[in-house]
Order: sequence, then structure tokens, then C-alpha cells
Amino acid sequence: MMKNDDFHGFKSEIFEFDGQSAELVFPDKRAEESLLILKTEYWNAFPETELELLRRGHHLAFIKNINRWGTKEDIDRKAGFIKFLTEEYNLCSCVPVGMSCGGIFAVKLAALYPELISCIYLDAPVVNYMSCPCGFGNGNSLNADNSEIMSALSLGSIGELMAYRDMPLDYLPRLTENKIPALLVAGDSDKTVPYDENGLFIERAYKNAGVDISVHIKPGCDHHPHGLPEPSYAADIIEKFAFMFSDLK
Repeated sequence: MMKNDDFHGFKSEIFEFDGQSAELVFPDKRAEESLLILKTEYWNAFPETELELLRRGHHLAFIKNINRWGTKEDIDRKAGFIKFLTEEYNLCSCVPVGMSCGGIFAVKLAALYPELISCIYLDAPVVNYMSCPCGFGNGNSLNADNSEIMSALSLGSIGELMAYRDMPLDYLPRLTENKIPALLVAGDSDKTVPYDENGLFIERAYKNAGVDISVHIKPGCDHHPHGLPEPSYAADIIEKFAFMFSDLK
């Protein structure tokens, strides 16, 4: 059963998909080729770029996660959600928007289901669990005993987490093999998800593989705020990357 709602002045529908709460936001006037913009975590946080894409005629969606650490159940549910929405509303492709821990979902989703994704927008993305949430590098740990991620991943010790081979880091080869373009944004003073311990891995992987990436490092910026000062500029890059191939996936 769907419930009508409002998202920053845009019509939205709230409903349940595969046991989780979901929302789809509609543009006032849809574009001829309308993308599905999927916020992968932190719904309604720093939505300026998503709002700009809505104004351009694209659709925006979100489905609640069981936890924020990108477990298989959530990734597979997102893939099913994308398939449902693109078929039901005749949308051309999906662009995951991954902010912070949302970057975990965006990277894994694009790596495991490349046929559903045209490009990804990553903003201060978590890539390396030793850095975030553990804080073993230059950043701050999210909680002293790392109980949140240990519980989410069903691990019993830091040693098990160190040997865990299902981090976003481990998916970068699949991401570049499938040549999925990326917009990457981060602050150079991020103490929560330090760029040189996280996003830099993505930048290097893409540049070494010769895959399209647009990197924007904000001087003096900590983890927040997310986004670029000009949302229209970010939206331009997303549209360029999403439509750069004539045979949209």
C-alpha cells in the first residue's frame, strides 16, 4: 500500500518493498530519459544535488537498510528495488548516491550489478573499515569497541575484521573492469573518513585502469558538509557520465 507524501515540494510515495520502508520521489516534469537516482544511506541528508536532479526531470528513491555496513541482504534488496522501479516507471538506468557509509553500498552495488548502473556519485565514501569505523589511521573511531560493525558483520574480533575480504576496497577491480564512471567528492580535512585512507583508493584504481572519474577535493572541509558548492555542477557531471554511452545499461 502506497502513501502519498512530500519531499522538498516534490510529490513522493512511501511504500514497503521486500519488508523494508521505501520512498520514490517524482519530478514535476520527467525528462525524456529519466534516471533513477538512488540515495543508498542517510535519506534526506545534504540533498541539494538530488534536488537539482529532480528539477531536471529525474526520479529519486531510497530503501531502508538493515545496517549501514553493506551486507549482502541489503545489497541484493537494492538491486531488486532498482529492477522494480526502472521497469515499473520506465526509467533508463540507476545512479547510486553514496555519502559516507552510503559509499559502501554504492561501490558494492555497482560492482555486483553493473548492468543496472550507469555511473556512481561517491561523497566522502567509506572504503576501508580499518580507517572507518575503526580509526586505526589518521581518523577518529566511530565507537571505542567497534561493536556496531562487528555485530553487523557477525565477526568476533578485530583480527577477523582485518581479514574480512568484503570491504569496498575488495570490489574496486570489479568496478573498474566494468568501466562504471564515477564522480568522487571529499574534504581534505576529513577526520571521520580520511580521504588518503578511503577515497584515494578509488581515485588511484580508476586512474590506473583508465576509467572515467571526476575528482573534487574541497580544501579545509571536514566530513560535513557533503556535496559541492554548486549542485548544478555535480548534476552536470552525473548526467554527462550517465549518458556518455548510447547503449544505456
